[in-house]
Amino acid sequence: MPDAPTERITSADGTQALDLRTVLKPKTRAAYAAALHDQSASRDDAWHRAVEFLFERLVVCWEISGVPTEGQRDLLLRLRAATQDERRFVRDALRTHCAEWFPDVEAP
Repeated sequence: MPDAPTERITSADGTQALDLRTVLKPKTRAAYAAALHDQSASRDDAWHRAVEFLFERLVVCWEISGVPTEGQRDLLLRLRAATQDERRFVRDALRTHCAEWFPDVEAP
């Protein structure tokens, strides 16, 4: 959904910002729920996969210290290389965003 409207969430210290899509199709919601509750994976693995799944579907741009990262592949690589604090910001932003835009989606 390249033309989907986005919302920007900025970290408290202003060093990070995520631009997140405000649209999540029903099939995507179902696929996310399946990833989150995947019985074939450990609870921890399923949770991490669910975070990545939402990140891939919702994040359009991640700006860290003024340096933007865009494109699904580059964003996912950046997430996998993120520090613990950066990952915490992403998780918190996804939770906040889901609560506001997708209250029916169980945030990770």
